[in-house]
Amino acid sequence: MNAIYNKLQRCFESFKAQIDFEPQIGIILGSGLGDFADTDAIRVEARLPYSAIESFPVSTVEGHKGQFVFGWIADVPVVLMQGRVHYYEGYHMHDVVLPTRLMGLMGVRALLLTNASGSVNLDYKPGDFMLLRDHIANFVPSPLIGANISELGDRFTDMSCVYDKQLRDCVRSSAKKAGIDLQEGVYIQLSGPNFETPTEIRMCRTLGADAAGMSTACEAMAARHMGIRVCAISCVTNLGCGISDAQLSAEEVFEVGAQSAPRFRALVVESIRAFAEVL
Repeated sequence: MNAIYNKLQRCFESFKAQIDFEPQIGIILGSGLGDFADTDAIRVEARLPYSAIESFPVSTVEGHKGQFVFGWIADVPVVLMQGRVHYYEGYHMHDVVLPTRLMGLMGVRALLLTNASGSVNLDYKPGDFMLLRDHIANFVPSPLIGANISELGDRFTDMSCVYDKQLRDCVRSSAKKAGIDLQEGVYIQLSGPNFETPTEIRMCRTLGADAAGMSTACEAMAARHMGIRVCAISCVTNLGCGISDAQLSAEEVFEVGAQSAPRFRALVVESIRAFAEVL
């Protein structure tokens, strides 16, 4: 058996031994947005720390609580990742996307990815939400490199529409209903953990990116490999390096994320309700 798939199966068996719950939609909460799982937006059934799952990679980033949260949003069964694993933490890319694959085995049919990002588009400002219509992931290893895990998906996965058109329509209508302005653009995943240089941000703009971050695209690719429908929302928490004279910091990312939390909560709840109608 493929060693990566064998590890995934151990995680799944460990999950099943502790949690009796089948989620329909998965949500990965990005930096500064993790407190969503602690609000009345979700009716919590159970929590499962990553450290309690055999062979599961543990998030080492400050501010990422490191647990699955199971429950209902608008009567839809969901699982939330309160903290993700990043490539820059030193994990192999297969470990970075293991949580995504595990949610697929749990029964997740649609995945909502969220993240904090820096603006590349000069028209974006901190606090904006960007709906991803596509991504650029050439600066980090593909999670599909290596022997294909045929139990999960095909060797060559189509990426012509990573971010599901119908789910994006749901987010647009949900944003309009909630009175939230929504940007739409292309996200570029870079390795981190350092912020980008001014020249790198200009390069990203030349390539066609609108926002830059250190996650998400790899998870989207792994989900599409499994046939999971994907949607993603980025919270722009800072201006990209060189757009202003300010120095960048993680504190700013979490602060702007926290300030955006009420609008984010409203958008997610409305979007999940809309997703359930089209799955």
